[in-house]
Amino acid sequence: MTADQPAYLDATLPVADRVADLLERMTLEEKVGQMMQLDARGDVDSHVLATRVGSILHASPEKLRLAHDLVERTRLRIPLLVGEDAIHGHSFWVGATIFPTQLGMAASWDPALVERVARATAVEAAATGVHWTFSPVLCIARDLRWGRVDETFGEDPYLIGELASAMVRGYQGDGLTDPTAVLATAKHFAGYSETQGGRDASEADISRRKLRSWFLPPFERVAREGCRTFMLGYQTMDGVPITVNEWLLDEVLRGEWGYTGTLVTDWDNVGRMVWEQKVQPDHTHAAAAAVKAGNDMVMTTPQFYEGALDAVARGLLAEKELDAAVARILTLKFELGLFEDPRRPDVARQRAVIGSAAHAALNLEVARRSLVLLRNDGTLPLAGGLQAPGAGRAVAPAGAAPRTVAVVGPLADDAQTQLGDWAGNSGQADWLPDGQPREMITTVLDGLRAHVPETWTVTHARGADILELVPDPEGDTFPDGQPRPPIGLPSAPDEAQIAEAVAAARAADYVVAVVGDRIELVGEGRSTATLELLGGQVALLEALAATGTPLVVVLLASKPLVLPKAVEDAAALVWAANPGMQGGRALAELLLGLVEPSGRLPISFARHAGQQPTYYNQVRGQHGTRYADLTQSPAFVFGEGLSYTTVEYADLRLLQDGYGPDGVVRAEVTLRNTGARPARETVQVYVSDLVTSASWADQELKAYRQVDVAPGQAVVVPLELPVAACTIVDAAGRRVVEPGQFELRVGPSSRAEQLLSARFVVEG
Repeated sequence: MTADQPAYLDATLPVADRVADLLERMTLEEKVGQMMQLDARGDVDSHVLATRVGSILHASPEKLRLAHDLVERTRLRIPLLVGEDAIHGHSFWVGATIFPTQLGMAASWDPALVERVARATAVEAAATGVHWTFSPVLCIARDLRWGRVDETFGEDPYLIGELASAMVRGYQGDGLTDPTAVLATAKHFAGYSETQGGRDASEADISRRKLRSWFLPPFERVAREGCRTFMLGYQTMDGVPITVNEWLLDEVLRGEWGYTGTLVTDWDNVGRMVWEQKVQPDHTHAAAAAVKAGNDMVMTTPQFYEGALDAVARGLLAEKELDAAVARILTLKFELGLFEDPRRPDVARQRAVIGSAAHAALNLEVARRSLVLLRNDGTLPLAGGLQAPGAGRAVAPAGAAPRTVAVVGPLADDAQTQLGDWAGNSGQADWLPDGQPREMITTVLDGLRAHVPETWTVTHARGADILELVPDPEGDTFPDGQPRPPIGLPSAPDEAQIAEAVAAARAADYVVAVVGDRIELVGEGRSTATLELLGGQVALLEALAATGTPLVVVLLASKPLVLPKAVEDAAALVWAANPGMQGGRALAELLLGLVEPSGRLPISFARHAGQQPTYYNQVRGQHGTRYADLTQSPAFVFGEGLSYTTVEYADLRLLQDGYGPDGVVRAEVTLRNTGARPARETVQVYVSDLVTSASWADQELKAYRQVDVAPGQAVVVPLELPVAACTIVDAAGRRVVEPGQFELRVGPSSRAEQLLSARFVVEG
């Protein structure tokens, strides 16, 4: 360091010393600016030079270059933190690898695989100058009408914790000094998914005990494991916006858990307290409240700048109250090494890693593992299963008759819908109006054309439309200036389209119908009042079923939908939760028997929308087990999924019957593959505390193992479960293990009739 160089630029000094030195040099305006994250689609010159912004997001490549250049003209040249919604791939970069959605990845039940996805995403994002991804989502999916179900890992807190922790590890790599590391964000803290009527960002009617029971444990886990940032939910809870919920932010997060990371609001949370929730009279009071509650980075509330300055001038906020937030932001920047290397976009690195062959291969692996076979009368795999040498086209047995496959449905060849939300043309990035390059995406039609045997024929008919778009009658923009998306109205069944599809089905040996939802029905502010297949899809399926041709339904949908009788009676059903760029190939391989189905549901399917919320770990105590008019039984349950073989569970055995509070429950179960094909079985371990001091779920997932079982093989699978995991949250809000009788339940899903059980005692 030269004599006239400030101490904060001395990389040999401890980070805390550098932060303290820089804080002393900053003006009030510079401190407020550092707390702001602004949308780079706006006036970047003003953001950097006038507001002295600390972070930007949604920056096109051109805007990002400009922003970095402008920083060099500022007084202290504090580098930018560049954030982006790299949710299941580097969402808004042309040619990036777009993986299955988070819900699709969850169907793999494979933390190591999810960690590899996050690592690949970080490598691609870092090469473009992004330092921070707003992922993973730790919300618990409850009401399937909610528009953001696809962003979750499903309905179970334990599985969410396993997969979210893996994703955090993948993003943050070997530590922030790793040039390919990006900051992970645990969101949306907390209870955001507990909506009323499935409506996005509505009041979360949830008690503190319920939060501690199910919604907080995944967040606590990633907080203790080093997730560097938390994003706060939009909603209010018990009348208090999460943005200013001192119990949640101070007492629990920073107090009980000792979290020292950085908090970022969600989009305009501070402004929403003024214009939507109306719990603050103006942005001055909102800014003061947000700072006092412990927020660090304020996302896209431009009025926070003048509001915070005015709050200080009026004595509502002391300048020193800003220092803790600014210090946490600066700490991130120093630990990332941005003062020495602002990590600008690296064009050479981009050419090497973005959309690379290695990432495409990983994407195919994840897509295969994300598919869940839910019904099969033996029609699948088609023609009894084929072989494919290497990665090529399937080969039919010598002398086998040629087959015709009719591929129909509005999503059979819809490339962008296959990617799902946060993927390019989903509306958040104006520099990708057409989405990701078509040549990088394999649709179901593409996949079958490329992989059926040479002697087979693949035909195609659209058969139906899903919706048509009309302007929102409430206007083009929301009160905060954000554009309102158009409204999707269901399309009417088209007789000509259906007739074309029916003709194709009658002329075929098999019909593969690809149906589901579209991006206009998914995401923030896009909750749905129903869960049915919209447009002409039900009429199409009924007409196809009437042909008598074996009907294979591919439900390409962001979340579980309510399925009509034509699907219930179909020969086979596969769920593909927006399976990403390689999804069409993976689906073709599964249908043809070139790969084994191994996905398991991370979320339950309802039979009707009136069942909401639908999840397996319901609290005991309701009157009856059904509605007076309809069943409460889910169509498909958490953990469910079929293979192309049969795996039998037998001989569940506990190695001892009694345990102390520090003990480990050890058990064994025998799996036997009774079929002719290999299986990857997800052995699920549930625990039921038979008598509890406060109401509790009848059973909860506490462990699982994935085991490969060859045809005809019997495998003894050892299982371990710490007694410390057998907790409830008592009436006082304390998480405890209560002495008494427990039941260990082991099987292939959460469905009671599929589970073996054995009892054990926890001693006081």
